[in-house]
Amino acid sequence: MLRPGGTIAGPALMALADLGAYYMVLSQFGPIALAVTSSLTIHFLRKPAPEDVLATVRMLKKGRQLAVCEVHMTSAGDQGLIAQATVTYSVPAQ
Repeated sequence: MLRPGGTIAGPALMALADLGAYYMVLSQFGPIALAVTSSLTIHFLRKPAPEDVLATVRMLKKGRQLAVCEVHMTSAGDQGLIAQATVTYSVPAQ
């Protein structure tokens, strides 16, 4: 997941944001096979160190058809934000 220059690749951070939001959606709605990402916006705030990245996910909106999550990512050795993402999931009717 490292890229030249000793930093973590942006697509890896995007995957972490999407996975964290997906787990949050599953924890709130239960197992939904067809829940899919409908939007993902990420802001890369600073260069992450080549170490573990921690993600904190918060549900912003839990609607009947959409769930919106905010994801904050930090490096394991530093608490400053390296990236922030907003992820929207489409949740089919159950």
